[in-house]
Amino acid sequence: MADLEPMHFDGMAGDYTAARPPYPADLWRDVFATGVVAPGRRALDLGAGSGQATGELLARGMNVVAVEPGPHLADALAKRYPRATVIQSRAEDILPDAGSFELAVAATSIHWMDLDVVLPIVHRALTTSGRLLVWRNVFGDAAADVTPSRREVERIVQSRDAARSGDPEDLGATVRKLVHTGLFTIDETHRYRWTIEMTTDQVRELFGTFSDWTDDEAEEASLVVAALGGTVSEAYTSWLITASPAF
Repeated sequence: MADLEPMHFDGMAGDYTAARPPYPADLWRDVFATGVVAPGRRALDLGAGSGQATGELLARGMNVVAVEPGPHLADALAKRYPRATVIQSRAEDILPDAGSFELAVAATSIHWMDLDVVLPIVHRALTTSGRLLVWRNVFGDAAADVTPSRREVERIVQSRDAARSGDPEDLGATVRKLVHTGLFTIDETHRYRWTIEMTTDQVRELFGTFSDWTDDEAEEASLVVAALGGTVSEAYTSWLITASPAF
């Protein structure tokens, strides 16, 4: 599911932190394999949210500047990760020094940003050997068998009066947006397939954090899980883009 209103999350900072699943281990393996994650280096986490990326980078010894527009999420982030420098701001409004970061990341956040503004900022902020890493989790897997619970989720979405525009979950579309300014070239892309077990309550909480889902729809999805025995195994996919600044 895509998210449509970025500040939607700030009003449910606690639920967002608890409900969103972590990124898969294979994704982190490929993030670390880029060679830019190392102790003492500086990382810029754009749209840091609950700090999943911030926490992992701090654990690897990096100095992290976490940029988060939501005041409640930013406050929670600063309390959870006191070693991070947390800036409450949109990514479009920051002014980092030139060549001051070896790494910039956008974890399930770049679709909120005006890339015509943000990409020049990131390009200027990165060192010549720096990297921009963009990744996200996607609920669902088009290549997996459709489960009864997934079929009901699709029914709920299809019953809406209007469909959402665009597809921020699409890897190819994001690649095209990253390269259209000519400021970045794509080094690699990766896709990951995985599953997660979710209870009735977890489904309600997760879908409640999706900004294009109403509370009634989240409750309806949870009742589907209850009818199926209270636990379902759902397919997820994730993707990762590694980009280099063009100089």
